[in-house]
Amino acid sequence: MKSQMMAAVLYGKEHLQVEPVPVPTLAEGDILVRVRVALTCGTDVKVFRRGYHARMIVPPAVFGHELAGDIVHVGENARRFGIGQRVVAANSAPCEVCYFCRRGQENLCEDLLFNNGAYAEYIRIPARIVERNTYEIPPDVSYCDAALVEPLACVLRGLEETGIQSGDTLAIIGLGPIGLMFVRLAKLYDARVIAIGRRKTQLDRAAAAGADELITTEQIARPAEAVRRLTGGRGADIAIEAVGNPKTWHWAVDMVRRGGTVNFFGGCPNESKVSLDTSLLHYSEITCKASFHHTPHYIRKALDIIYNGNIRAGDFVNREEPLANLLEVMRHLMSHNGHLKTAIFP
Repeated sequence: MKSQMMAAVLYGKEHLQVEPVPVPTLAEGDILVRVRVALTCGTDVKVFRRGYHARMIVPPAVFGHELAGDIVHVGENARRFGIGQRVVAANSAPCEVCYFCRRGQENLCEDLLFNNGAYAEYIRIPARIVERNTYEIPPDVSYCDAALVEPLACVLRGLEETGIQSGDTLAIIGLGPIGLMFVRLAKLYDARVIAIGRRKTQLDRAAAAGADELITTEQIARPAEAVRRLTGGRGADIAIEAVGNPKTWHWAVDMVRRGGTVNFFGGCPNESKVSLDTSLLHYSEITCKASFHHTPHYIRKALDIIYNGNIRAGDFVNREEPLANLLEVMRHLMSHNGHLKTAIFP
């Protein structure tokens, strides 16, 4: 086993270098995975732009968190897996004993263990994640498909948190990879989807993913009114905000029906605030929810969807690059809002 590897190290705001670093050493119960593919993520782009993540990244650090690969080394007493197995590891694992974990809210775990370092030749998977949130990849599933599980699990949890039922009408604001996942999953739940986006390419992708109606915000100044027209004046049963902007948070509330549910899935910049019409929320009995992260249950459920062939990475990944080009990729994604994912091959 070699002692050094190539990895993308984040030093600060837009300061990224692909350079030799030591191969991670293993503690008891850890495994070492050779990264076959790592997928870019909107969160990674935000981390690159800001130079840190308050909960996950303290520079200098290797980053990236959507990956699949092969086990090349196992730590002492690592029992679940062996060398040579193809695996996908989630980027976190809950403690299972705190107040929130005991109440089925593992995503809010008081000691949620995060793991980053996918943009590298090798990544150490800590023992807790090995035991609670790492899974073998079936022979007929590609590394790229399996690596899609983390964002898909987040979206799946967000969708089910709305109480979606067959025949519901969903308005989905924002048609980047996350919004497109909402479109695809909503169609699996037999829902009618109204997709709301700015660019024609985004709307075309949403249509290909199964959206029933399209609304372009470049031409329609009041998309909430357009949603109401498409629903006979009633409004959508569910509105999903997948942008992360106070303005579109307001749109979501305005386009949902009485008794409907809004999911503020997109995280707004720090210190953002919104002011909502209390009379509208109260007298229309609108439920407002926000969804953060995933749980092991939803990782397993998302893997089943991928393993059954219902969702493929090809629907959300449209570019492949070597690790050496990651800086260029991050700059491109930062300047091309709404671009799909890039598969990075270390």
